[in-house]
Amino acid sequence: METPPWDVVGRLADLFTDLDTARGLSPEQQWTLQVVKLSEEVGETAQAVIGAWGTNPRKGRSHTWRHVQEEVADTAITSLVALYRMLGDEAPAFFAAVLARKSAKFLPQDGVPSAPAVGER
Repeated sequence: METPPWDVVGRLADLFTDLDTARGLSPEQQWTLQVVKLSEEVGETAQAVIGAWGTNPRKGRSHTWRHVQEEVADTAITSLVALYRMLGDEAPAFFAAVLARKSAKFLPQDGVPSAPAVGER
């Protein structure tokens, strides 16, 4: 039986929290560093896109779209771990609530389309 994703995310969050706590970092410092890690993952995703398009003349086509997909997944994992580190067991419900609120701007509810306003996301 496969482990539910939020259980894996929680275990990763606990591991990284334990390691950072042992280094003497406060929770706020840990969260800040996790968000910085998220920025690093986004940068790696952008680098993979550049490589998939071959727009860097020195490197050419250095990545595939599969690399891009893996980097996007890494970014999502890092985001969920960051959220879990900040909220603990409340993270899945918080994420679900934010997802519902944000998606309601774009997805039809009760058969009525809800187009976002210009410039709204």
